Amino acid sequence: MKFATYKNGSRDGQLMLVSRDLTRTAAVPDIALTLQHALDNWAQVAGALQSRYEQLNDGLVDSEAFKEERCESPLPRAYQWADGSAYVNHVELVRKARGAEMPESFWTDPLMYQGGSDDFTGPRDDVILPSDDWGIDFEGEVAVVTDDVPMGCCETVAAERIRLIMLVNDVSLRGLIPGELAKGFGFFQSKPASSFSPVAVTPDELGSAWNQAQVCLPLRSTYNGELFGMPHAGTDMTFNFAQLVAHAAKSRNLGAGAIIGSGTVSNKQGTDHGSAVKEGGVGYSCIAEIRMIETIRDGKPSTPFMQFGDRIRIEMLDEQGHSIFGAIEQQIKPLS
Repeated sequence: MKFATYKNGSRDGQLMLVSRDLTRTAAVPDIALTLQHALDNWAQVAGALQSRYEQLNDGLVDSEAFKEERCESPLPRAYQWADGSAYVNHVELVRKARGAEMPESFWTDPLMYQGGSDDFTGPRDDVILPSDDWGIDFEGEVAVVTDDVPMGCCETVAAERIRLIMLVNDVSLRGLIPGELAKGFGFFQSKPASSFSPVAVTPDELGSAWNQAQVCLPLRSTYNGELFGMPHAGTDMTFNFAQLVAHAAKSRNLGAGAIIGSGTVSNKQGTDHGSAVKEGGVGYSCIAEIRMIETIRDGKPSTPFMQFGDRIRIEMLDEQGHSIFGAIEQQIKPLS
């Protein structure tokens, strides 16, 4: 199934079923008013939602044209948003650029931080920030949404509790990160509101591209109209989503609607750390990585971070070239 949330003036929006080809949509108020309601009652409503979804795809229910610009993030707010760093190549690059060794434990014990989940930005809404002197960066990621997950569960149970998959723009303020981490208490101001793709999909919609709790397709980032990166989300993923969900539930229960992110999708591409698209590589899912490569290669970065007016588009296509989740497409604008 494919789900979206239309803006309707309420905090949690209106749940919409979306056709497989992203052309048609239909509300399902008789089954669930919001996506959170559907997740809270998944065992009771999933069958009815699946039946209506099949009817939508067959043209047997009243529907309207699907418009991504009307969408909130699928969950406009969530009880939990925890972001991992499953692509250890990304972490290694960050540390190498500043001359720091990477602890061996990073290959066996996932990194994860708890993000703000009370105010997600819509996938086609502007990213509003007070300053563009803070090192604004996009981060292209994949995320899963869970059902209830019991504390201390194994990876098999964790995988079974994954209900939905979506894309992420995990905006980072790189200039604020060093000062915050130096305090020893983690990210806060350096991680403003994240954004998620217009559409969230059940794992079965991906077919063979959902393999061993990984999404095995390239993630495309287009920055100011030029392809910036297309790393493969199923390559160089040190920790799959089953491992990330189990890690998040090590000492706590996760409630239905918890979002667990992959961290920035990053590939080595057969070299030490990869290369830009214009150099024949698959590129990057954030500006920080290309700046790290420049620092390692040239002694200093030359690619600037985002400024007001810059645009980012994040999308994933199936093997036939069709968009699966719709596109996150946003412009950076000042707080007025």
